[in-house]
Amino acid sequence: MAEPIDDRKARHPTPPHPVKRHEPLPGRHPKPREDDAGAPDRVAKILACPSYRLAEEDLDFLARPDLRSVRLNLEYLKAETLLTEHGISDTIVVFGGTRIIERDAAARALREIDQALAARPHDAVLQQKRKIAERVFAKSKYYDMARELGQIVGQAEPLAHGGRIVVMTGGGPGIMEAANRGACEVGARSVGLNISLPQEQFPNPYITPELCLRFHYFAVRKFHFVVRARALVAFPGGYGTLDELFEILALSQTRKTMPVPVVLVGEDYWRKVFDANFLVDEGVIDPEDRELMWYANSAEDAWESILRWYEMKGEPLLKRRIEAP
Repeated sequence: MAEPIDDRKARHPTPPHPVKRHEPLPGRHPKPREDDAGAPDRVAKILACPSYRLAEEDLDFLARPDLRSVRLNLEYLKAETLLTEHGISDTIVVFGGTRIIERDAAARALREIDQALAARPHDAVLQQKRKIAERVFAKSKYYDMARELGQIVGQAEPLAHGGRIVVMTGGGPGIMEAANRGACEVGARSVGLNISLPQEQFPNPYITPELCLRFHYFAVRKFHFVVRARALVAFPGGYGTLDELFEILALSQTRKTMPVPVVLVGEDYWRKVFDANFLVDEGVIDPEDRELMWYANSAEDAWESILRWYEMKGEPLLKRRIEAP
């Protein structure tokens, strides 16, 4: 006598739903109060405990000192991923003082000090502040130059070889704001790499929003300044500007990175800040190291010198020069 056919084995099974089930698994619901009156409270306590959080959602865990390597990697990857996705391959890095502001703001600050001095004409502190405010007002011309440089680079972007070339700054006020502002005014994108500080620094309003990144670690931020830089243009500034400037010079000197143009805008200022000839004469740098940088006194001079440097190298930045109007 023939053996009966088992239909369950004969038919092809239907592929299961990737998420849903016909019957829930045993752990789908917490232990009911009917079985143990204290169970729901115990489960609620477990769910509220930090140990139960997913590692990626546990900010307290990620903030631990021994997780620094993970945070460094995340900070690097976020910036690298976003800049790559937005096609940012080549940058002109612009640095300069956060205290060098536009002319109208500098003039307003000077007037406010004059008003205070009218009431206290012999106040030595106010007199010193006025001298400094006068010098800041005089340096507002560099804000205009950085703004013009942002416009020039922004207009040159469509002509760049190898993809885009955009302005990149530290994202803060002063000279950095001016460079981002110039690019914004001609409809070009620009990057701002801001930094978290104990006294929080707002990003300037002219950075392209999706290209404004914030860092905790100066080291990771510096890496992203250097890795895409085709030139560094340093306007008058303080410790932060000097930090970026000397780092680029040291990396170029040692050939740890490919040397790039380093242009110091404001020759009178920079010759007072440091004397490269003195360093050569003292034997602490070689004459060729002095040639890693040069001076410019206008945005146009700075940009033209960068273009000439790459043309002399045989790797022109632009497919063609922008014709003067």
